[in-house]
Amino acid sequence: MISPRTERRLLQGVILLAGVVPVLGGGWGALGHMATVGATSASEARYLSGLLLGIGLTFWWCVPTIERRGAIVRGLAAIVVVGGLARLIGVASSGLPPSVGLPLVMELLVTPLVALWRERVERRLAD
Repeated sequence: MISPRTERRLLQGVILLAGVVPVLGGGWGALGHMATVGATSASEARYLSGLLLGIGLTFWWCVPTIERRGAIVRGLAAIVVVGGLARLIGVASSGLPPSVGLPLVMELLVTPLVALWRERVERRLAD
């Protein structure tokens, strides 16, 4: 049997290794190069839509005990902001399509503000 510390290190290594795929693939796609790896637009759209659905459902899951879900909300907000920044890079290089304005506002303004508000609520409830 391996020690808890060794198991922790193994888990960390596996997560770092497994994280190479989404980090490199996501970064490559965010830079607009997804077509160079043979991804189909319908497949990518479905996958990204599934991620978005998961983010929204996880936010909803936090609602009943929002004051105790700081780490989750901060993590989700960071994911959304990174996605918004990738979208902003696309806007900077290709222009602003009509359907991108509201998502950008949600990703780069509303979501971070809601996450900050959650922090304030947690502090106030702790007093």
